[in-house]
Amino acid sequence: MLSLPLADWVVRLVLVYLLIGVLFAVPFAARWVARLDPVAAHGTIGFRLLIVPGAILLWPLLARRLLTGGEQPPRSDNPFLGRPR
Repeated sequence: MLSLPLADWVVRLVLVYLLIGVLFAVPFAARWVARLDPVAAHGTIGFRLLIVPGAILLWPLLARRLLTGGEQPPRSDNPFLGRPR
């Protein structure tokens, strides 16, 4: 069982992570998503609202892709994707 001070720190860390995610997700959905996926540049307001929760939770991965210059969606090497049924 967690002690009360440890639980308090865990909650604070989660809140800080989510706060950073919110601060990242708003400009990401508004402008930066077009840098990662050119098709998303033409996304509607509804599309941009739908990607905000995912951007809040996945902000470290998306920030890394933005910083390393990932301009196109990653290419999948799954051999089953191009196979006919």
